[in-house]
This record gives sequence, structure tokens and C-alpha cells, in this order.
Amino acid sequence: MASLAVYPVIAFSPTAKNGRLCYAPNHKLNLRTSHLAAFQSISHLLTYSPSCPHASKKLHKPHIFLPHLVASLEVEETYIMIKPDGVQRGLIGEVISRFEKKGFKLKGLKLFQCPQELAQEHYKDLQSKPFFPKLINYITSGPVVCMAWEGIGVVASARKLIGVTNPLNAEPGTIRGDLAVQTGRNVVHGSDSPENGKREIALWFKEGELCEWTPVLEPWLTE
Repeated sequence: MASLAVYPVIAFSPTAKNGRLCYAPNHKLNLRTSHLAAFQSISHLLTYSPSCPHASKKLHKPHIFLPHLVASLEVEETYIMIKPDGVQRGLIGEVISRFEKKGFKLKGLKLFQCPQELAQEHYKDLQSKPFFPKLINYITSGPVVCMAWEGIGVVASARKLIGVTNPLNAEPGTIRGDLAVQTGRNVVHGSDSPENGKREIALWFKEGELCEWTPVLEPWLTE
């Protein structure tokens, strides 16, 4: 049988001072690791008071991470577009390689000059924003690279590869974190939900422009 570690534990006894409940150290106990599971932290019971020097001075609220988009275990499709600034800067190969190295499958690819009507439809959710006309002028200012990618949880994973909207806040290692400095020139677009992925692929690709194929590396990427 494996030996159990013994830890010194300080026991706290409640005392009343100036009408406040305080916890002061009493004596040390030696508890085995198997006993520790029976005890819960009492830090949430401690309040700071000058008359309670052993009480916690500050209560720390736990940080709860609520992701905007959680990666799915289902095979999805997402629309990725290299914007005019990415094309003009010669970043097409760099962006494509990020998704290829990750292990996603490219199903559609084309260099395309976006007409104004298509740009307005694509960004219709932003048409009430004051920057909408500037956005449309930007996205139609030069050719874009349209891509359809497929893979398990590809929508959320692609968003992580791309990075947050403002490149200055994007993590190093992401496309925007490494290759951009301003929101108005953030290189690439990615669908923000599986539903929008399907909608945007249908919007930017015509029937027959997507290719169904099986990569020879697939068995080495997924079980």
C-alpha cells in the first residue's frame, strides 16, 4: 500500500470581538491526505476587521470563463475570407497554411472581386452601424480570397486561430495577433457560428464550386 503524506494543519476557533465573529489559529493538527477531503475551505467565512488580524483582508471572487463559442465534436463547415489587405500584403499562403497545418480540409477556394450588393448582404447585421459604408468600401476595394473549410469543431477552432477582432488584443500565435495591428485592417474573416458558416458558404460559392474529397492524411488526424 502506498504511504500517505502527513500535513500540518492549523485549526481555527471562532471568537467574538467587538460584536464581530473572527477566526483565530488554535493549534496544529496532523492530518493524512485521506482526511483532507472531508474539509472544505472556510475562506468564504472570513471577514476583515482590525480586531481580527488573522482574518482574510480580501475576498477573491472566482473567475468564471464563459466562452462565446465552444468547439463542437461534430463535423462542421466554416467560411474563411482573406480580406483585401491580406491579399495586397501577400498573406494568402500564410493564412491558408495555418488551417492546413491544423488539419482542416479545404473544400472551396477562389480569388474573387466582391460586388457591393454581395458585401452588403454579407454584412447586413452591421448595416445600422456608423462604420457600415466604410466597411463596404473596404471589402470591395480589391480582390478577396474565399475559402470553405471542413472539420470537427472547425467554426470555434477557426475563430481561435484567427484571434479577436482587434489585432492589438489578439493573442500571439493567432493570425491577427501576428499579422495585423488595426481592426479596420485585420486580414481575415471567419464565420461566428455553424449556422452562419453554412449561410456564408452558400452566399459566396455557387453550386458546383465546392469539392468533395478525402485527404490521405485523414486517418492520422482523427480516429
